Amino acid sequence: MPATVVVGTQWGDEGKGKVTDLLAGSMDVVVRYQGGHNAGHTVVVGGDSFALQLVPSGILYPHITPVIGNGVVVEPGVLLAELDALAARGVDTSRLIVSGNAHLIMPYHLELDRVTERYLGKASLGTTKRGIGPAYADKAARVGLRVQDLADPKIFRQKLDVALKEKNAVLAKVYNRLPLRAEDICAQYLEEYAPRLLPMVGDAVAVVHDALASGRQVLLEGAQATFLDLDHGTYPFVTSSNPTAGGACVGAGIGPRAVDRVLGVAKAYVTRVGAGPMPTELHGELGDLLVDRGREYGTNTGRKRRCGWFDAVLLRQAVRLNGLDEVALTKLDVLDTLETVKVCVAYRDGDELLRQPPYHQSVLHRVSPVYEELPGWRCELGRLGPGDPLPPEAQQYVAFLAEQIGVPIRLVGTGPGRDQVVRLAA
Repeated sequence: MPATVVVGTQWGDEGKGKVTDLLAGSMDVVVRYQGGHNAGHTVVVGGDSFALQLVPSGILYPHITPVIGNGVVVEPGVLLAELDALAARGVDTSRLIVSGNAHLIMPYHLELDRVTERYLGKASLGTTKRGIGPAYADKAARVGLRVQDLADPKIFRQKLDVALKEKNAVLAKVYNRLPLRAEDICAQYLEEYAPRLLPMVGDAVAVVHDALASGRQVLLEGAQATFLDLDHGTYPFVTSSNPTAGGACVGAGIGPRAVDRVLGVAKAYVTRVGAGPMPTELHGELGDLLVDRGREYGTNTGRKRRCGWFDAVLLRQAVRLNGLDEVALTKLDVLDTLETVKVCVAYRDGDELLRQPPYHQSVLHRVSPVYEELPGWRCELGRLGPGDPLPPEAQQYVAFLAEQIGVPIRLVGTGPGRDQVVRLAA
């Protein structure tokens, strides 16, 4: 049963969309297994850029069945707008299947996300304010509404009334906000969204298992990344779901034995958006250079990303947490102009040298990185074709990273385009 998981190994924005797109050519089904529209994938095809939020990257291939799995939280208006934008550019979106068990992001989730972040002030988490966390919180509290509820107006209204009783009380009494009207929400979700969304809804678990049983190739793609994982990330500066490889099984409805390959995606440096510890973060001119050369702004939010040197300590942990078989390294070309490049090989906490991340958050906040410095290659990697070798210094850098993290690097991205990639020999 040939299922492949593609997972981010840092704090997101590693280029999972491009890697998924490269793999998708040999796949039959592509499943998005968690997250919401707070994480986007950018795919460049023939010079055209596609910024995907909820729709799986496989939508760009006509032979693929794209699936939004049960682990995703769906904002119907955003999904429909994304599908309309793709259709306007000639992409066939009729193949999309949306799990009926996926949870809906509701208007009160958006409102609560916004007011909570303002209320926290300096202690805010830096969320995208798109209702993702509150939607997952309701899912865990068993008061969420699911996509399938759109098919039964009576059940939808009953669940909505229960939810609004509490949400409106919180909005009014804690945050001094006006209550939301059930009638307005029903009009939007049942009359506007449901007629368009329901034809796409199906039994996503059955679709995936039927594909696996018949020997077809299934690709599972997540949003965010390992160190934004709710359980294993830099809590509380994390997302509200499990982007790690184990989350793929839950979010797509398959068992672990169905997965025979786990591919991690890492940038040749690191970035993160929002608050939270980042031991190798660069400030000043060098950090700005990486932002400019890497176009490090959020796909959906436009927020400037924090940049730093490659952190091999984090990647070793990502290898363990996900059971990685290999790594695809992206954006190596961003480092083209540098005379030397650095890699964090350990953390120092006082007299103690750490080769794995400390379990205690206070230690992670105070560690200092220990670097190895390597020569830069000082040439434009973007000019290389798939059959061209990397320059010796770039080969040395990639080989050093592979040695540090303990798994092979098979794929190296040298630019945003589909053809800007170098495949390394096994």
